[in-house]
Amino acid sequence: MSTDAVSAETPICSAKGCRAAAVWVLAWNNPKLHTPERRKTWLACDEHREHLSQFLGVRGFLKDVVTLDEWERRSAADG
Repeated sequence: MSTDAVSAETPICSAKGCRAAAVWVLAWNNPKLHTPERRKTWLACDEHREHLSQFLGVRGFLKDVVTLDEWERRSAADG
């Protein structure tokens, strides 16, 4: 196994076919389906962050982009 292999516990990028470790959280909401406060998430590696952000952004779904570390800190603080 290579040192670049992603373990089963490591969050991976949501881009189709990508198996890289996630670094970013893209929080989004489809206003036709979700209440305004609800946040769905996609994970992204550095390579796919911009592409996934643009995909959600042109649809008006993208609400926030933060590092995975920051997202986890926020989630822990929210309890």
